[in-house]
Amino acid sequence: MSGQAVPRYRQIVDELRRQIETGELAPGDRVPSTREITKQWGVAMATATKVLTELRREGMVHAVPGVGTVVEAPSRRVRNARPTAAPRPEGPPDASSGQVALTLERIVVAAVTVADTEGLAAVSMRRVAAELGVATMSLYRHVADKDDLLMRMMDTAIAEHPLPADPPAGWREAIELAARQLWDLFRRHPWLAPALSVTRPQMITSALPYSEWMLGTLHAHGLDLHSAFTAHLMLLNYARGIAVNLEAEREAEAHSGLDSEEWMDTQEPALLAILATGRFPALSRLAMTGYDFDLDAVFEFGLQRLLDGLAPLVNESSAG
Repeated sequence: MSGQAVPRYRQIVDELRRQIETGELAPGDRVPSTREITKQWGVAMATATKVLTELRREGMVHAVPGVGTVVEAPSRRVRNARPTAAPRPEGPPDASSGQVALTLERIVVAAVTVADTEGLAAVSMRRVAAELGVATMSLYRHVADKDDLLMRMMDTAIAEHPLPADPPAGWREAIELAARQLWDLFRRHPWLAPALSVTRPQMITSALPYSEWMLGTLHAHGLDLHSAFTAHLMLLNYARGIAVNLEAEREAEAHSGLDSEEWMDTQEPALLAILATGRFPALSRLAMTGYDFDLDAVFEFGLQRLLDGLAPLVNESSAG
């Protein structure tokens, strides 16, 4: 009916579509995340989720892991648009309908995509169901609960990038390879590091090859199994400890609307005022020359120093 009020989610969809069509949001630009939508328009998370789902259905946007939801190129919008589909009823899929059957793999992939683009906090059974166009309760046919889903998400993310079949001959080269690949995993999936626990390790099958690689490499070069495993935990937690900043930074950016450099710019006047007192001469000299903060460089610097410290122990054990 003409007098019927336009749903709130539709109003937001129309506004974002306008911004895209006028070029205010250009192809490749990141559109507001669900959290930003809830903050900017004062709506519930479910409404924000519906907004992005609708824009993806129309082919206006697409998800980019590690970046977020971005504007689709005009030439791809019609091609990538998805037809409207009502949530599939409970029960087995109708083969004659052409619908893709709901599977555990599809559920996990959808959940990983949400976590990659908007953070782990955005993952819920309702949100994943909305991504798949199914009823929320249908997910429980395949996963017990959100904790079960998270375990499967971690297993899938790690399994995507297995270690090579043949490790380098040298212990240091082999450890570097595994540590850098783990860092790359955390880079690809910013939610993965905070989801992993060192004190209460989860039984993630795809993570066991990393433990075996580290343990086998160091033990083969003379370390006893206990020392080798302790070294493995040290390196794992080092990479994880730096990587937790990735998800934290994404959350901070979503709440503040500022990236790390923009936020640092807002802090500069207060910092310079403190340094002007002359109490911190070393920091003052650093501020004058500038410092290019790069998490990848920090990770690599620390990795090399840890391996430098481990080398005498390995060499002594090998010699013995």
